[in-house]
Amino acid sequence: MATSYYKLDIKDRKANRSKGAKAIRRQGLVPGVLYYSGEENVNISIEKSILFHAMHSGQRIFEIEQEGENQYTMIKQLQYHPVTDEIIHVDLMRVRRSEKINISVPLVLIGDAIGVKEGGVLSQSLTQIEISCYPTDVPEQIELNIEKLELNAALSVADIEIDIEEVEVSTDSSLNIVSITPPAAEEVIEDVIEDDEETDDAQQDDSTDDVNEEPSTNNSE
Repeated sequence: MATSYYKLDIKDRKANRSKGAKAIRRQGLVPGVLYYSGEENVNISIEKSILFHAMHSGQRIFEIEQEGENQYTMIKQLQYHPVTDEIIHVDLMRVRRSEKINISVPLVLIGDAIGVKEGGVLSQSLTQIEISCYPTDVPEQIELNIEKLELNAALSVADIEIDIEEVEVSTDSSLNIVSITPPAAEEVIEDVIEDDEETDDAQQDDSTDDVNEEPSTNNSE
């Protein structure tokens, strides 16, 4: 049985060259660009509701019709309004199901690390990872199990294990993903206590000097 893909009804913006992006958005459309390596980019627009349903369809590949031909595409990038958080622009990348692509996918940490249970502080420095695979094999996310991660330890890209044979990690394997370090609170408290003690000692010395420097009463009259 052939795989069924969610269909995106895109419109070529050649007919609306005189209309700016704001005018297009007022019509309930999202302006965008469709591009494919080696070919000229095409300015397009998509109904906001159609794009919304596509994003929540659970699919990564979508079917489009371009010049009477069925093609396949992926959402490469979305731009959001800084205040309303509405989608204001979309980049679509045309793909061929028989060719591998490079794409970034979310990197998700799984499990409760031993080091955190011991009071350590977890720090994740990488939240996206670049992979190479066929469009039909693009995962929603890459997971990394951190349950055995101890205090003063770290995991890098080299520690990622992917079950899908056709998916290869393109990101530098030496890059750090997550680490657990001791809490700094105790050191800070000790430093504060030492500073307070030094301040108290200094104040006591000043008080002693003030007493010693008081002028003596002259009784010879």
